[in-house]
Amino acid sequence: MITPSTSQPTSTPTVASVAAPAATGAPGRLGSLGPVGLVLAGGISVQFGGALAVTLMPRAGALGVVTLRLLAAAVILLVVCRPRLRGHSRSDWGTVIVFGITMGAMNGLFYEAVDRIPLGLAVTLEVLGPLALSVLASRRLINALWAGLALGGVFLLGGGDFSGLDPVGVGLALGAGAMWATYIIFSARTGRRFPQADGLALAMAVAALLFLPLGIAGAGSRLLDPTTVALGSSVAVLSSVLPYTLELLALRRLPAHTFAVLMSLEPAIAATAGFLVLGQALSATQAAAVALVIAASIGAVRSQVGRGRQAAVGVQPDPVVVAQPEPVVGAQPEGNGSAS
Repeated sequence: MITPSTSQPTSTPTVASVAAPAATGAPGRLGSLGPVGLVLAGGISVQFGGALAVTLMPRAGALGVVTLRLLAAAVILLVVCRPRLRGHSRSDWGTVIVFGITMGAMNGLFYEAVDRIPLGLAVTLEVLGPLALSVLASRRLINALWAGLALGGVFLLGGGDFSGLDPVGVGLALGAGAMWATYIIFSARTGRRFPQADGLALAMAVAALLFLPLGIAGAGSRLLDPTTVALGSSVAVLSSVLPYTLELLALRRLPAHTFAVLMSLEPAIAATAGFLVLGQALSATQAAAVALVIAASIGAVRSQVGRGRQAAVGVQPDPVVVAQPEPVVGAQPEGNGSAS
């Protein structure tokens, strides 16, 4: 996977997570968890937020839940970040609008997927998007191994033909993964054009506004129910605001490649959340499939880290290596930037 650059002060996401808003100070209690603990806490928050979102779907539907999450997250980020609206070029606004569209699409596709297939399996399929981006960008021969390992996991996941899973749900999860890969690219571009988390806050507002008509069409007056609004706001805090903050604090003291490896554990955390909150147990074959995808993600991360270390000491890289992609600047599922 692509790891974030620690040389840039923006707070856009890494391959396995969404961007983090700027923090004005690191609370002592949070800092005492240690950087690894902060990342794991953020991952747990994202995936249990996703599980809570699934329980909310009977009340508001998938589109309604996405709308509530995006609206609540946008309001919180706009209040906290107070982004400057003037002084940006047309190109800047074009980038942030595409970023917002991608964010909305990623969330919408993912939530429609988890309305049809188990949470852990949806996250496993979704993470193939960033993994594919990493493999294609690197073009190292070793990454063919990680791609093959991931494909083996997908084969196991579907039992050879995905007859045991809703094919629409599978397609939606893969679509969310493609949007996640696109999200990573535009997150990096937005981070270079806007200071701190301003670009994230503006993109979240764009996503919320674009998704609002869909949410109204799908849920109607149910979006105004106080209990539904409260639960939707909780999903926004658990899946967006809290993990963004935890990951930003962690990246101040944690190497970027270590962060990416930890974020590769998202499918396992999602499967645990699905089991504990939703009663979605995985079969032994499905658990093995999740493990293969996680191993492929970690292997891809370590391969890129090894290449970076070789370059640092003057070792010539593998001749099949081409130029690195645009750096992904440090700190997600939605999750999970992921959308979960």
